[in-house]
Amino acid sequence: MTRLSVNINKVATLRNARGGNNPNLIQVALDCERFGAEGITVHPRPDERHIRFSDVVDLKKVLTTEFNIEGYPDDRYLKLIEQTRPAQATLVPDGPQAITSNAGWDTISHFEFLKKMTERIKLLGVRVSIFVDPEESMVEAAHKIGADHIELYTEPYASFFKVDKLTAIKPYIKAATLATKLGLGINAGHDLDLNNLHYLKQSISHLHEVSIGHALICDALYLGLENAIQLYLRQLK
Repeated sequence: MTRLSVNINKVATLRNARGGNNPNLIQVALDCERFGAEGITVHPRPDERHIRFSDVVDLKKVLTTEFNIEGYPDDRYLKLIEQTRPAQATLVPDGPQAITSNAGWDTISHFEFLKKMTERIKLLGVRVSIFVDPEESMVEAAHKIGADHIELYTEPYASFFKVDKLTAIKPYIKAATLATKLGLGINAGHDLDLNNLHYLKQSISHLHEVSIGHALICDALYLGLENAIQLYLRQLK
């Protein structure tokens, strides 16, 4: 079964809006695990506008499922990975001011940089996933870089899903097929929700993990966190 990793950035955004510790980020993460999530994802930005670097350290102490830390591999991110040794480091190309991820890496033009970063992180015993667009050339380069996994950027799929889901999924099937042949694990994330998740899972049989935050937290406002997580898990079966 495809694993569900819950991105808790939005919970931290809500907490930071008023200061203090409400909602309690650590308790929410533990509740996500208790309600069935198989992983927790965070993306600490340099300005700490949602997840703080101290949150990452605190989460590492208590989580029992897979911990995934996303980020641009600058010195601060690399030090955090070295300090916490998560199960997975997901490398994203976002600049410091990016609101959210909006494209995958060009793994060809950034080949040497990503290869160096990947080698450095893997020496720590941490799995490396590289965030890519669903293009075979990007997948092939990620493999040559030495990544263990790729994470397919699914915003284009989600945007076109309601218009023509067959056309929307085609490049993802091609990219995933190549990734499987190359021995890469396949993750996916961005704008996945209860409407489009099952079709993605159904179409990519070797999908290892999805990372979902914004839509799941929004659904939790109406459905409750436990119910929302169970509904997302149901889409992955």
